[in-house]
Amino acid sequence: MMKRVSLFLVVLTIGMLASAQAVYQLDSNNITIGDQVTLTISGESNYRTMEELSQNGVLALKQTYDSVNHLQFTTITSFDEGEHSIKFGDEDSIVLAVNDVEGVDTVNIEVKDIADIIKVRYTFWEIFRWILLGLAVVAVVVAIVYVIKRLKAHKPIIELHVEPPIPPDTRALNALEELRRKELWQAGKLKEYYTDLTDIVRNYLEEAWDIPSTDMTSDETLEAFASCKAYSETNDTKLRQILKTADMVKFAKSEPLPNEHTQAMNYATEFVVSLSELSSQQAATNSQASANSNEQ
Repeated sequence: MMKRVSLFLVVLTIGMLASAQAVYQLDSNNITIGDQVTLTISGESNYRTMEELSQNGVLALKQTYDSVNHLQFTTITSFDEGEHSIKFGDEDSIVLAVNDVEGVDTVNIEVKDIADIIKVRYTFWEIFRWILLGLAVVAVVVAIVYVIKRLKAHKPIIELHVEPPIPPDTRALNALEELRRKELWQAGKLKEYYTDLTDIVRNYLEEAWDIPSTDMTSDETLEAFASCKAYSETNDTKLRQILKTADMVKFAKSEPLPNEHTQAMNYATEFVVSLSELSSQQAATNSQASANSNEQ
């Protein structure tokens, strides 16, 4: 019994498939060269390949499938003008008409001459940029010429004007004059007056004669000065008087007479002038000796 039922179903299925009719349909049967349309195939048991559908001037581009409804979609095109028949067997076929692109009417169209070139005015910034470029080129050329001239003359490219240092004696005499104008002792500022006075003298000894007086006591300064080339009894007496008077004011709170304040200032000025003259004489002597040595 079961065998008879199975045989019946097989025969029924074959009959239904045999009675089923394949359907071939295009989205459009009329296209322009290069346009694409979709070919839909339904009712076939086997899918058509792209090679099978590419025939008679028709080109298959891509395919998709709907397995549920057993549909096949193929995108086709053609680049040949005319009617192209796509055959699916001995009896079934479909026709695709391909039209050429509509041409341009060159007979009735009005052809115009090419328009003249329009000159666009330069803007301010465009002109300004050219001016800047010209100035930059001129500056570079001037700089190159300047450098070449300096090098040929064996001169430095850039000359730095450095102020010559002020000699120690000039600096000391200027400081003494400034201290005199302050009139400190006249205002009762004795300690400040003698502190500034001795600082000026000590700094001068350190800068001009390499005596580190600023780090020495008065006795140590006098002892070092006694071994200096600038030593003389007169200068030693003046230096001793300045330092001793200053020590009495600063440490013993002594109050010298007004003429002693003036005398201390005069001694300091004479001391610096005397040592400055001695330094100039030594420099002249050394210069003469060097000239004589070169002549020999």
